[in-house]
Amino acid sequence: MEVGIVVETADKRGYLGLGGESSLGWGERFARFPWSLFAMLIILASVGFVVLYSATGGGDNLPLLWRQMARFGVGLFIMISLGVVGGEKLYRRYAYVFYGISLSLLVAVFFMGTMGMGARRWLSIGGFLLQPSELMKVALVLALARYFHDRAALMRFDSGGVAVPLLMIAVPAIFIMKQPDLGTAIMVISVGVTVMVVSGLSWTLIIGSLVVFGASVPVAWNYLYDYQRQRILTLFFPEQDPLGAGYHIIQSKIAIGSGGVFGKGFMVGSQSRLEFLPERHTDFIFSVLAEEWGFFGGVALLLLYGIIIIRTLIIANRASDRFGLLVGVGMTSFFAFQVLVNIGMVIGLLPVVGIPLPFISYGGSSMLTLMMAMGFLCHVSLYSKQHGRSV
Repeated sequence: MEVGIVVETADKRGYLGLGGESSLGWGERFARFPWSLFAMLIILASVGFVVLYSATGGGDNLPLLWRQMARFGVGLFIMISLGVVGGEKLYRRYAYVFYGISLSLLVAVFFMGTMGMGARRWLSIGGFLLQPSELMKVALVLALARYFHDRAALMRFDSGGVAVPLLMIAVPAIFIMKQPDLGTAIMVISVGVTVMVVSGLSWTLIIGSLVVFGASVPVAWNYLYDYQRQRILTLFFPEQDPLGAGYHIIQSKIAIGSGGVFGKGFMVGSQSRLEFLPERHTDFIFSVLAEEWGFFGGVALLLLYGIIIIRTLIIANRASDRFGLLVGVGMTSFFAFQVLVNIGMVIGLLPVVGIPLPFISYGGSSMLTLMMAMGFLCHVSLYSKQHGRSV
């Protein structure tokens, strides 16, 4: 038995998703662009600007807000450009090249990387700090999508066909863990495994791979840094070290709980105003939102995320070939897992691993790579099976 989604073959006009050639005019490209997704991202980012303004103390740190808004503006340009520029097979053709460049940048971090918060994760390029591990999330999806697209053409899904994608996932994950950045490494593995599952592999191969992965967990535990092990243990026993390892999650829970049903009001949250809540403009920004806007504010944000995820899954399901399908599912999982992990960690259901909340948390590399992911999704929509209209 195999898993996957059946994708219709191209019609006689040659619309082969991202795998063939086309001659769409600019007017038709913009007509097919998923403007509804575009609008929802603007709404989501606008919520993020409001929460960031409050989290950073209002007018005291306006440069942070201006930088975030500028990054989003650049991201919109990237999203539209990736969505409408290029032929149908352009991104599939250069998928491996993008993966190779991203992997090279990961390696370069160990020699030329910039230190910050006890980790070496960034490269300084023209005054801009680039986090190559963020680029790898997008590059990995494209590379795996091409691999399984080509593999399907050969009708080969044997055990040998699993070794290569597992290696493609494991190599960058190991480099990212050594930075160290456990959270992003988990994200890379999760996104990669998702693409593998949707690709059409048999359940036997999938379950076998999961068994091997599960057996390797005790070994991986021995290679974690002490603070990473402490974060995992703190998930279950935060009260054992309330002023140390458990401080972040305890203060986050207090902030979320004190918000009640309707919240304390804009810019009047005591946990953030009195600076009890750490990293309130990045990893724990959802706690600020929940304290000020309450249960209804948090649920409203989750509903908006859910609508966006459903929208992107519809785009993926309407892809006209396997490459487009896998790119759509992979980019959606990249976005969805980031939401799940961030909110899970701030409410105490997952370990604190430093994953930003998409379009809400302050950050440059995360914002731009998320917009890249959305841009590739828009390109999938451009050449969907629903010819003649935007999906």
